[in-house]
Amino acid sequence: MKSILLEQRDGVTIARLRRGVTNALDLQCVNELAEVVGEARSNPDVHGLVLTSANDKFFSIGFDIPQLFALGRDEFGHFYHAFNRVCLDLYTLPKPTVAAITGHAIAGGCILALCCDYRLIAEGRKLMGLNEVKLALPVPYPADCMLRSLVGARHAREVMESGEFYPPEASLEMGMVDQLLALEQVVESAVEKAAGLGSLPAVAYGLIKRNRVEVVEAEILAQREEKERLFLDCWTSEEARGRLREAIEKF
Repeated sequence: MKSILLEQRDGVTIARLRRGVTNALDLQCVNELAEVVGEARSNPDVHGLVLTSANDKFFSIGFDIPQLFALGRDEFGHFYHAFNRVCLDLYTLPKPTVAAITGHAIAGGCILALCCDYRLIAEGRKLMGLNEVKLALPVPYPADCMLRSLVGARHAREVMESGEFYPPEASLEMGMVDQLLALEQVVESAVEKAAGLGSLPAVAYGLIKRNRVEVVEAEILAQREEKERLFLDCWTSEEARGRLREAIEKF
């Protein structure tokens, strides 16, 4: 069964994560998302991309820890590299991208939202955050760079070093999201946003976006190999394994 449900509307691809209620990310889901981003990049009939969930409880809980925990270092490293690669591909897609956040966006789910140009979130208890530090892990380096660029060093420090989850109002105040809407308006408003930006001259829009993201992309690429190695060192450490086991019990 496919992990992502696709719909085309007004020149916009709507990609809905639908891997159970939590939309936990495994290699299949990451590979499917890579295909979606690749198609959006190459297809001239696609003018924008909306990433959302098929339910209103979770945008995504992040990595499928119970499944990934059992993998060896090399096998998990393959997944982790694929995740970082699709994040960078989404971040640099030369077309407008909007995250329609209808549920919690946690850890890897929050990272996917950060990769988009705009983030619209539903009112209510829809939490966002990067809790990696509480699992004895660093925030993946691409997300670290993207978040600092988006909200500034001070807010990024608070988000990443505390590992806390934030309600929509706090996420909006920090600049992690762009708009707070009623649940039933989130996806429609995201499509309108992507379609509106996608109707602008494509080459000019793409170059303007390129000017914004290329410094962050270069920073990520310059250190990606070393940062991935350091993350894997943490993932396989005794402290992280213990905390991940505790997380699995609550998953």
